[in-house]
Amino acid sequence: MARGAARTPSFVFLSFVLLLICFATGGMQSVQGQKTWCVAKPSSDEATLLGNINYACSQVDCSVLQRGRTCFYPDNLMSHASIAMNLYYQSRGRNPWNCFFKNSGLVVATDPSYGSCGYA
Repeated sequence: MARGAARTPSFVFLSFVLLLICFATGGMQSVQGQKTWCVAKPSSDEATLLGNINYACSQVDCSVLQRGRTCFYPDNLMSHASIAMNLYYQSRGRNPWNCFFKNSGLVVATDPSYGSCGYA
């Protein structure tokens, strides 16, 4: 019995290390090569969403969000942040860490495109 108890800590440690490797390499994605998108978490506050828009749009072209363009409507922070975050995520290779945005981003496998606004 003591022999099995001695193995438990190393098994837990090994499991923890494997879990960390999975997260670090993006191995937790459901299907290798599956198309994914980045959207804002619904629980994100307005300041966070605005910060995400400002950061993402300083790195990528967010002109689709301008009035009269394909992704302006609906004209709200959640929608605009999701589009900006996704533009950034797509441009950086769709790595899970490129959708982190201080834990306010969410990688999804369902295309969030709507109307004439196509998420890349």
